[in-house]
Amino acid sequence: MSITHARIHEKTCMGDVHYAVADLDRVASFYRDILGFAVLEQAGDTVVLGAGDRVLLRLTKDPAARRVRGTAGLYHTAFLVPTRRDLAHLALRIAESRTRIHGTSNHGTHLAIYLPDPEGNGIELAWDFPEEVWPIKDGALDLGAMPRQGVDFGELMKELDKNPSPWTGLPQGTVVGHIHLHVSDLETSERFYHGVLGFDVMMKSYDFGALFVSAGGYHHHIGMNIWRGIGIPKASPDALGLRTFTVLVPHEEELGRLQARLAAENIACEPSGAGLLVRDPSGIGLILAVDEGA
Repeated sequence: MSITHARIHEKTCMGDVHYAVADLDRVASFYRDILGFAVLEQAGDTVVLGAGDRVLLRLTKDPAARRVRGTAGLYHTAFLVPTRRDLAHLALRIAESRTRIHGTSNHGTHLAIYLPDPEGNGIELAWDFPEEVWPIKDGALDLGAMPRQGVDFGELMKELDKNPSPWTGLPQGTVVGHIHLHVSDLETSERFYHGVLGFDVMMKSYDFGALFVSAGGYHHHIGMNIWRGIGIPKASPDALGLRTFTVLVPHEEELGRLQARLAAENIACEPSGAGLLVRDPSGIGLILAVDEGA
């Protein structure tokens, strides 16, 4: 696989994620009742959740799926809310429901609250600072300028004092901001996501064991790490958890260009719904599709 340098379209963004779950009712209820997702569709063993009319998460019950550990796959999915007040309401919902969290962070680019769903799928609840204050230098994240601190909940809760009206759930404008993956190798991941698909490298640190890539100057759309070890195995097809995530491009021309680049590198892809299913070097499935709302 050779590294090329044609960039992916600047309006590329993230679409929905798809998980296989063992207890559909329990997981769907968590996202609906604790985090304010709307149930957009329910048919058979699948529940589609989102905000407004935007699909964010698909859950499919798979009785044959099993829990596996130590493989490539999901670290977390970041659900990005449009206002700081929305993140404050989510923090309040977590506190009131006594939901366990893994931690919080002020990254300088965004505020983040980390927690697991009932089956251990990682969640990041996020709100972006204005782009002009992001610690970005020469087109990349400046690790030295990024703060090393958690979320100031006292300051965050002041947003609810400013506007005490009740929260009615995730608002229109909530999106999947990024996805963060456990991968088997950073170098092959960079060749695929940067060299073939054309995402820009926003941060690469082999000492830290992480790689962030994005389109259009965003702080990151896809994060990758080797914190489970180099050369970890691919997840088995019958594993619980992440099945696919979606990358949305603005038009059919861009989708065709990506398909041609995959073909030139002899990387297989196949039709999947309205898009193309491809697997990265760690065996993680992603769907390339046109953003119908673009």
